[in-house]
Amino acid sequence: MLKENFNELQLFLAVARERSFTKAAGKLGVTQSALSHAMKALEARLNLRLLTRTTRSVAPTEIGEQIIACLEPRLYELDEELQRLVQQNGVAAGNLRISAGEHAAKYLLWPKLKSFLREYPNINVEMVVDNGFVNIVDGRFDAGVRLGESVDKDMVAVRIGPDVRLVVAGSAEYYAKYGKPHTPHDLQHHRCINMRLPTAGGLYHWEFENAGKPLKVRVEGQLTFNTIAERIDAAESGFGLAFIPEDSICEQIADGRLETVLSDWSPVFSGYYLYYPSRKQHPPAFALLIDALRYSANPDDV
Repeated sequence: MLKENFNELQLFLAVARERSFTKAAGKLGVTQSALSHAMKALEARLNLRLLTRTTRSVAPTEIGEQIIACLEPRLYELDEELQRLVQQNGVAAGNLRISAGEHAAKYLLWPKLKSFLREYPNINVEMVVDNGFVNIVDGRFDAGVRLGESVDKDMVAVRIGPDVRLVVAGSAEYYAKYGKPHTPHDLQHHRCINMRLPTAGGLYHWEFENAGKPLKVRVEGQLTFNTIAERIDAAESGFGLAFIPEDSICEQIADGRLETVLSDWSPVFSGYYLYYPSRKQHPPAFALLIDALRYSANPDDV
């Protein structure tokens, strides 16, 4: 029974994951009609309704969910074993999915992945950039990347980067027109470039710390963004002050396009961690990725 339905069961998993025939067909490289026909044929052979179809979405039925729960771990084990056998043959291979926020993806993860992918050309990586708190289990990711303080306690976490420092930055044009703030409280009288939180939907209250005492300030301004690049550009263009990771504006600080203020109040966070569910054994490709991303304060450490 498994032999004659195996391909269709894999197609069914793809549709169930994407909750869409269109998206699943795009990822699989088949036509939507062919995928729909395959699902109808599978349901007819099994004499089971696996998917509930509406005009807007597709979702697995209760029996479909049971099949997914039975099938997915076994396919994962099979994939692990195949990767292990390939590894024994001297070639590292496999598919990895990682969820990361914009800052971690651009300034930490992607620079490290470049050399990793060149070294292991048969390992495929899908990096999904999302500034929200993604549930990597529900999203079927192998791992996620977050600041250490945000990683759930039930996850395994491996540090992959140095501490992250947030700074207030503005242009010379802005300071000449509005002056410089001397304390975080002064920001309430300045034009600030706000950041929209992706999960709660509210505006981010700028976080400061001095002598071990935390302080949050609600700021106002003409602009609000949910991405880093636009906040940097707006600050460079004199629209206001931005609160951004220091490592994202190194070039702008060096050439004078931006200048930081309130350095005594700038908080430092514990850096980014690769986190993932606890497993007894990892696929070789994932184990290689962990080793490649692992952070060492001493660059000479191996």
